[in-house]
Amino acid sequence: MSQLLVTGGAGFIGSNFVHHVIANTDHEVIVLDKLTYAGNAASLAGLPEHRVRLVQGDIADAPLVDDLFSQVDSVVHYAAESHNDNSLSDPRPFLDTNIVGTYTLLEAARAHDVRFHHISTDEVYGDLELDDPERFTESTPYNPSSPYSSTKAGSDLLVRAWVRSFGVRATISNCSNNYGPYQHVEKFIPRQITNVLRGIRPKLYGTGENVRDWIHADDHSSAVLTILEKGTLGETYLIGADGEKDNKAVVELILRLSDLPTDAYDHVSDRPGHDLRYAIDSTKLRTELGWAPRYRDFEAGLAATIEWYRENESWWAPAKDGVEAFYASKGQ
Repeated sequence: MSQLLVTGGAGFIGSNFVHHVIANTDHEVIVLDKLTYAGNAASLAGLPEHRVRLVQGDIADAPLVDDLFSQVDSVVHYAAESHNDNSLSDPRPFLDTNIVGTYTLLEAARAHDVRFHHISTDEVYGDLELDDPERFTESTPYNPSSPYSSTKAGSDLLVRAWVRSFGVRATISNCSNNYGPYQHVEKFIPRQITNVLRGIRPKLYGTGENVRDWIHADDHSSAVLTILEKGTLGETYLIGADGEKDNKAVVELILRLSDLPTDAYDHVSDRPGHDLRYAIDSTKLRTELGWAPRYRDFEAGLAATIEWYRENESWWAPAKDGVEAFYASKGQ
């Protein structure tokens, strides 16, 4: 039985990973989470207390990080400021967490020779034209467009430097957009789902032509666990499930699955610098490590996600009014 530290493990993708690890391995897990607005201890409710321990703290707190690294064999680093709109309003927290925080973790990994896996995003590659047949690969040049994606790109480069300069035993994964349980209602899919559940018309940025490559959070989790167990040190792996959909199609599918007219939504002003299209080529992960997604049918995965939000209003309701007030102030 190994000891695993998961940073950001009370957030959306991190908590899904903790649930996946507990269900599919015998690891014991320490979760380090700052419990900002995006982290929620309730996302870990029901997990066995003898296998999961939550520590509230900042990944930039070097003494705390050093102590935790001395207790574990491996670290999976999910913790990040990750909302593009927030990064446009106030970039500083993104620098503090994504750059300084990652540096702090890497120094601890170096000191304790701990296996380290760094979670990143496809947004570091910028965006693709809507009619471009290409997809991102591990060799695509970085071209971030927002304070969020630029700080994630910076954190990736720090990991690569610590691997090469100091021999840190690390891997990196860049994943496409996740959906599924425990995602904060500020994000696109849960915002629209919870709008429908509240009787509010969904909101669509601009024309809705922007394309995202969707993957269920459980598939992301299984990919990360595969990389942690089988990945080649120093390598980067792209995680995707061939789930390209434009935002308009996603909103219309949410409405259809909710037995509502598919045109029952409102267009709102577009996000500044809104990336056009993301698309992941996960061939390396699939061929070298033998990974494959479980949720190949986006409609089925989305239907399950809608049902989760319908059954767990107590989890998302406390944040909903504040999120909608924030967007209303921006005309979105």
